[in-house]
Amino acid sequence: MSNSERGFTLVEVLVAVVILSIGLLAVAAGSGLVFQMLGQGKRTTRVSAVMVQQMETLRRQANSTTLRCTSLAAGTATPLPGYTSTWTITTVGTTRQIRLIVQYPTSHGTDVDTLRGVLECF
Repeated sequence: MSNSERGFTLVEVLVAVVILSIGLLAVAAGSGLVFQMLGQGKRTTRVSAVMVQQMETLRRQANSTTLRCTSLAAGTATPLPGYTSTWTITTVGTTRQIRLIVQYPTSHGTDVDTLRGVLECF
């Protein structure tokens, strides 16, 4: 081989292929985690929407009577397939403390989130 010939040696090409393979494997491994995080984000968004909707329903119920909050009662609902909302209401002075629990399906069974809120009833 003369000095005027240029190119890559077989060893250089093999090293480059190994480095590229390691990089592609790292990207492939990370993509599984990204999809898992996207699924969790979707579930979190749905649960948040269910909780906000139920709290707004309870707030409207509380304001629908002349003596505010007299129509509030504990209950259970199924806002989406597989989702169960359960709420309890505790009277504390002129307020109502609401504890809202949403149970929802995940890829590993079910999970539960809880929201606590207070309604002024004076």
